[in-house]
Amino acid sequence: MTYCVGMRLNVGLVFMSDTRTNAGVDNFSTTRKLFNWTVNGERSITIMTAGNLATTQAMISLLEERSVATEDRDPSILRQDTMFQVARLVGETLKEVIAYSNPNGPTANDQFSASAIVGGQIKGGKPTIFLVYPQGNFIEISDDTPFFQIGETKYGKPILVRAYDADMPFDEAVKLLLVSFDSTVKSNLSCGLPFDLLIHENDHFNGDRTIRIEENDPIYRAISSGWGDALRAAFQALPTYKV
Repeated sequence: MTYCVGMRLNVGLVFMSDTRTNAGVDNFSTTRKLFNWTVNGERSITIMTAGNLATTQAMISLLEERSVATEDRDPSILRQDTMFQVARLVGETLKEVIAYSNPNGPTANDQFSASAIVGGQIKGGKPTIFLVYPQGNFIEISDDTPFFQIGETKYGKPILVRAYDADMPFDEAVKLLLVSFDSTVKSNLSCGLPFDLLIHENDHFNGDRTIRIEENDPIYRAISSGWGDALRAAFQALPTYKV
C-alpha cells in the first residue's frame, strides 16, 4: 500500500508521497513513488503512483523511455502541449501496461491494478492536477475538490478536509500534509517514511523544490509529537457527556 497527496493552492502545487512498498513483521522495503520531469523555462510534470509495484514501475519506465530522445520517440510527455494531454497520455500508458499483464482488462479486484496522480504546469497553461484511474480515464482537480489522494487515503483525509485553505502558503500546506501523513503512518503499517515532497510555484519553470523527509527529521518529529499532544489537550477541553 502507499499514500500520496496532490494539492492545489493559490500559490502553486504541492505533492507528497510515502515510500513503503512492502510491510510485514520482519520485512520492510521502500521505493520512490514520486517522479518529476522538468524542462527549464517550459514545463514541470510530476507523477505519483499507487497500486501494483510492477505495473507502476513499468508505466514510469515506458514514460521515461519515450522521453529520453524526444526527436526519436513518440509519444512523449515532453511533447504534449497541455497538462490535459499529459494526463491522457499517462492514462493510456497505464491502461497499456495493465492490458499487457491482464489481457481481459482491469477489474475491481485486479492484482495488476494501479492509479496515479499527475500534476504540473506547461508554460502558457494553468497549474493543475489529475487523478488517473486504472481504466485510463481521469478527472481534474477543482475548487470543490482541491486535493487528490491515492493509496491508503482514509486515515489522512479528515485533517485535510478540516484544515485545508487555498490561501495557505507552502510551509503551512507542508505542515498540514505532514499531520495527514503522520496520522496514516500511525494507523497503517503499510505506509511509512521517508516521505518525498515536491513544491511547484505557479509559473516557475527553473527547478521545483524537492525534499526527502526522513524519520529523524527534527521538524517532522516536532509536528508528530505536537499534534498528538494537541489532540489530547483538545479532547480534555471538550465537554463531558453525562450518562
